[in-house]
Amino acid sequence: MSENVYSKLNELPVGDAPESITEGCLVLEGGAFRGVYTNGVIDALMQAGICFRTTYGVSAGALNGITYVSGQIGRSARVNLRYRHDKRYVGWDALKGNKGIIGFDFVFGELPEIEPLNRERLMRPETELFAVASCLETGKAVAFGKENGLEGLLKAVQASASMPYVSKPVEIDGRHYLDGGCASKIPYRFPLARKIDKILVVRTRPRDYRKKVSRSRRLDAAKLVFRNYPKFVRSINRTNAYYNRQCDELEQLEAEGRIFVIAPSEPVTVSRLEGDMEKLGALYHLGYSDTVNSIPALKEYLDRK
Repeated sequence: MSENVYSKLNELPVGDAPESITEGCLVLEGGAFRGVYTNGVIDALMQAGICFRTTYGVSAGALNGITYVSGQIGRSARVNLRYRHDKRYVGWDALKGNKGIIGFDFVFGELPEIEPLNRERLMRPETELFAVASCLETGKAVAFGKENGLEGLLKAVQASASMPYVSKPVEIDGRHYLDGGCASKIPYRFPLARKIDKILVVRTRPRDYRKKVSRSRRLDAAKLVFRNYPKFVRSINRTNAYYNRQCDELEQLEAEGRIFVIAPSEPVTVSRLEGDMEKLGALYHLGYSDTVNSIPALKEYLDRK
């Protein structure tokens, strides 16, 4: 098999998740191609019949949320491990056509015909999917659901996964949005605010990972590129410190038994735009095995009154 495609692609699981609904919420962190870890997590969850009523996703997490809510085991993994080097998906053709590093015309246009998307299951009213994007005008994270139909949901997912600096902002209802991770990299506070009782958070970094907090050229670039959006610049400036506070709070919530966390059990060396397909494949299997190993404890958490 080509080095541009994962060598064990044909061994990925396939099938449909059960139609039953698990009460609670799944929260999916982003991280671009580190989201392949989450591909493995959601496949193992679906195979175990754990299909949450509500899902919140940021960036790659929002893209993973589509496959999870549509109940299609293996779909997200096949997309990333087969098409990573397809220029329609990532690269020059995507940049020319979509004004961004990810080719959403391909992802939401051609790809669903190649890798069929179960639109009916995705949009069934019994489940919720929220894509979290960052508003340039307010600098705040906003969660968009299914209220504007499939096209509205896909547009929100595009906004959530549009990287700053290399992507054109997505306009929704007169405001402009980019990567949800600029304002909230792990959107667990949305379900907490709704007092959802059971929350599973899927990380794409190990539990002990923290970001460096210091002034950098990135802030100077933000002031230049987003000079018309000062609140968004402030959001970018504090994003690493806020992420570290989120990680600390997640540790506390997990210790209190209020949430359940699945995170990489090994260091993640995959970069945001990783091109080594065997490394990506190994990351998928890490997410899958970490989840299989966590399922007994997860079921105990879900059953706890």
